[in-house]
Order: sequence, then C-alpha cells, then structure tokens
Amino acid sequence: MDPVDELDGGCVTFLVRHAWLSMRSAVAVALAEHELSVQQYGTLLVLAEKPGCTIAELGRKVGTARQSANELITGMERADLLERRANPADRRSQQLYLTPAGHERLSDATPAVRAVERDLESAFSPAERATARAWLERMVTAETPEATT
Repeated sequence: MDPVDELDGGCVTFLVRHAWLSMRSAVAVALAEHELSVQQYGTLLVLAEKPGCTIAELGRKVGTARQSANELITGMERADLLERRANPADRRSQQLYLTPAGHERLSDATPAVRAVERDLESAFSPAERATARAWLERMVTAETPEATT
C-alpha cells in the first residue's frame, strides 16, 4: 500500500504547519497595526499567562532557541513591553514580566487577533470549531513517545 494513502489525505504534521503559516500571515497583518510581530504577541501572551517564566521557558513556549528568545526579549525590553528580574531560585537565570505598557499593548492587540480568528473560522460550525480547538489543546499536552536508539 502507498504510504501516502495510509495518511487519509495528507500528513497531519504538514497540514497543521500549513494552517499555522496561513493563520500567521493573516494575524501578522492585524498585529502590524499594533507594532507587534507574531512572535512578540506570543511572548506577551505567554508572560501574561505565566509571569516570571525564564528565558528558556519562554523560548520553549514560543518555539524558538534560547538565543533567539534572548534577542526577542532584548528588543521588547527596549520597547518597555517587558522587564527582566533576578530569579531568586537561580541566580544564573532571569525571570520575565510584562510592564504596564506590555499589558496595554496585549490588551489593545488581542481584539484584532480574535477578529482574524473569527474570520478564519467563519466557515466552520460551532461544533467543528469546538472539535478543532479540543484536538489542538490535546495535541499540545500529548506526551510524545521517547525516541528509541
């Protein structure tokens, strides 16, 4: 049997990636009006949800290497959107927090992002939207099998 036939119309990994890239492009346009990139908006979301996370934790959450996360954070710190503080539990790392300006920018940009999402989801029924969101949430929390050597 052809391996592609076994995938029911395509590789889910690449379908999700393609959907993400399409959504990312649409969201980027909306965020530009708020002087934010998609990655900066994601950073604001993560820090609003988990104040005090480290650079390494943030990098994992936004899907970037620690060095790239550090560069992103430096720019956002210069724009007064976030601040670094000493980590009382580990003097080698720093904790990240939104500034009042960061909270405000997130609050201002979120309605534009939600509007893009509503437009992209408009062809789906409420049940389809709920199913898609539930699937995505489960995929985010699913444990991956350990690699065998």
